[in-house]
This record gives sequence, structure tokens and C-alpha cells, in this order.
Amino acid sequence: AGILNFCANNYLGLSSHPEVIRAGVETLERFGAGLSSVRFICGTQSIHKDLEEKIARFHQREDAILYASCFDANAGIFEALLTPEDAVLSDELNHASIIDGIRLCKANKYRYKHMDMQDLEAKLQEAQKHRLRLVATDGAFSMDGDIAPLQEICRLAEKYEALVFIDECHATGFLGPNGRGTDELLGVMDKVTIINSTLGKALGGAAGGYTTGPKPLVDLLRQRSRPYLFSNSLPPAVVGCASKALDLLMESNAIAQSMAAKTQRFRSKMTAAGFTISGQDHPICPVMLGDARLASVMADDMLSRGIYVIGFSYPVVPKGKARIRVQISAVHSDEDIDRCVEAFTEVGRKHGALP
Repeated sequence: AGILNFCANNYLGLSSHPEVIRAGVETLERFGAGLSSVRFICGTQSIHKDLEEKIARFHQREDAILYASCFDANAGIFEALLTPEDAVLSDELNHASIIDGIRLCKANKYRYKHMDMQDLEAKLQEAQKHRLRLVATDGAFSMDGDIAPLQEICRLAEKYEALVFIDECHATGFLGPNGRGTDELLGVMDKVTIINSTLGKALGGAAGGYTTGPKPLVDLLRQRSRPYLFSNSLPPAVVGCASKALDLLMESNAIAQSMAAKTQRFRSKMTAAGFTISGQDHPICPVMLGDARLASVMADDMLSRGIYVIGFSYPVVPKGKARIRVQISAVHSDEDIDRCVEAFTEVGRKHGALP
């Protein structure tokens, strides 16, 4: 009782929103607990098609395809799209699901230094000998809270005739003026070819992922993407919750806009207290501590003060880069944020992380 959760991906607070919960219950009662089938057999209901159409409309793309998770979406796209004649160029700090998806395909693989545009350009020049080139990056990187330089990536992609793929799991719903993500935030919605994202974070927090982009790509994935073809359909209740979450976002950008002030409040107060916060104005706020044991014991002490956070250390993050990753939510009040900062300050002084 009385514990504040500061480590969930529930950026917009929609996983506990009354309308989202009610939509899930109503959909469960009307459409059942599950389909007991994959999509192409008897696993497609009207609500699945409606949600795909809604996702495409939200991202202003032609079509969308649902998966059980964004991990499955990332596992299913590269193998279906790329051949041994093609090349994929991946940021070295991309999410594990992107890395695993790329491993499954037979394309020529290039890894460029994290957000290093000179290195990306050099790799694109080297990859000109291949038929098709795909640049793959997280839109917002989950461990550091930094945002990919999409304007420069898209400029290079245009120069070297490459496609751009972004994973928007830690951006969809709250980055950009209307919560469309990093491509909206940085003004390149018309230059990003493919978006993969999740329904399991800001959009209700339950499960599910998707790919959205050109209709011919989605048609190809329906025929060739193995996680789509061989995984059960999303349960109706999950579909209902996610659909209502998107309705709320498309009706008003108020929830998405509320994140900026809350994020700035936490970051500025923690910096003033003497902590180093990584990232670029993202609600992922990594409190950089360096030492794995320090991150662990500080997280334990934070819990005793009613703040739930988790320490991250190698191999989840590089050696020497241990941190406590704080995540701000729209449902955190200013008082909640101040309480969190006060607890960090007390614990930091106790363990020598602050003078």
C-alpha cells in the first residue's frame, strides 16, 4: 500500500483508464475469450480488421498488420522483406528484438555506431552494391531515453536510395504534438517507410504489436511473416482495450501533451539535486550511477521509501553504465514526482551517490 510505480511503460496511464477497462470487458463479453486459431484460418474478427485500420489511420499510413507482440513484429519483418541481394543497416544499440529479427534474415548486415551519422553514411556507401537497402533504428532508445536523429537518417536514406524502418515502442502515443511518435516529433512522417510498434506500453499496456506502412508490404507480410502466420490471434479483450486507447488519443492530444511538463519537472529537479540524467526530454529518465551494486541497493532503499524502481546493469546495459531507469507517466501527479525526487536525494546521500 502507498507504493508509487516509477518503472512501468504505462506512459499515458491508459492501462488503468476506466474507459479502456470497460471496452475490454465489453469486447470480452461480446466476442469471447479467444479465437483458438491463427488469423488466416478462423482467427480474424471484425474487431481485428477495425483495429488494423485504426492503427494505419493514427500513423497516417496505408495499412497495418497485428502481431502478438512487437517482438513478433520485429521477428517477422526482415526475413519476409529482405533477400541475400539486400542490405540492412542497424544502430548498434537497437532493441534485442530488432537484432534477433535481423539475425533471421539472409540480407547483408551492417551495424553503425549509435546515432553516428558519419558512420551510417560510410556504411550506406559501402552497401550501394546491394539491391535494396534498409536502415533500421529505434525511434526512442529504451535504455538511455535518447531519440534517433531521424531527420538526418531520412536525408541520408534519400541520398543513397534506402528505406527507413523505425521501432516506436517507446514513442507511440506520447511523442510528437499528437502522440504519433518520433517521426511526427521530428517532422519526417512522409519519409519513414515502415513503423513497428506495440500495444503493450502506452496504448493500454496489455499485449500486441503491429507493422504499419505501404499496403504492398502489409500484403507481403500476411503471406510470408512467420510470427503472423503461426501465432494465435490477439485476444478480443486486448483488441478492445487497444482500440479504445487509440480512440482517446485521436479525440484529444491532452493526455500526450501532459507528458512534457511532468518529464521536465522530474529531469530538472533531479539535475538540480546533483544527479546525471541521460536522454533527451523523454519520459524514460535513466539516473546514471555507474556501479551495479550501487544501483541495486539504491533501488532497494527507494522501495522502502515507497518508490518502486529497478536497477539496470550489465548485460542489460554496457559495463560501467549501471543506472536506475525511472519512467514518468501521465498519471503521476506533481506531488508524486516531488516525492520520488526527495527519496532519490535521501538515498543518494546515504550511499555516497550525492555529496
